[in-house]
Amino acid sequence: MTKTQRTREICALAPIVPVLVVDDATHARSLAEALVAGGLPALEVTLRTPAALDAIRAMAEVPGSVVGAGTLVTPGDVRAAKEAGAQFGVSPGATDALIAACEAEGLPLLPGAATASEAMALLEKGYDMLKFFPAEASGGAPALKAIGAPLPQITFCPTGGVSPSNARDYLSLSNVICAGGSWVAPKQMVQSGDWSGIETLARKAASLMD
Repeated sequence: MTKTQRTREICALAPIVPVLVVDDATHARSLAEALVAGGLPALEVTLRTPAALDAIRAMAEVPGSVVGAGTLVTPGDVRAAKEAGAQFGVSPGATDALIAACEAEGLPLLPGAATASEAMALLEKGYDMLKFFPAEASGGAPALKAIGAPLPQITFCPTGGVSPSNARDYLSLSNVICAGGSWVAPKQMVQSGDWSGIETLARKAASLMD
């Protein structure tokens, strides 16, 4: 098993991985249930709020969900995420310390890269399933297609600026397995508890590869 085989399996579950910023952990279970019901089982909860770890704990109990922790930056983040029940991790970039911590904790990692050199450095370490971030700011789908030409052994999950209007541009690339997107869980819909609306958005996102 390669270092990224489990990460690749998780990324292949659906065309979109919801990127979630959870401000209130009491919303977490219902949010996860709506997204899973809509066909998006792999969920990335970013460690950007005080409620994030509690949200991961709650979402990890939802049947059918595969919950990961995003915005991993330090080894401490990795340990806290694993303890909270995260099944995978996502980072905006990659450092030796972060990679070592994930390997020590047995946490599958989707490390970020924005350039060919960063992708090649991660490939040397055994990582061939990467997050392309920030996707739109780094040149979007044309840039990712160009990077992929000389590096066909690497596949990506573009994240950052991905939206319903450009998601298919990324998903049509041969080196893209899925994309990360936040539009499936708009803040206002989460705060108002519009779970059926979020399930509808998830269902549309899940059909992007059809």
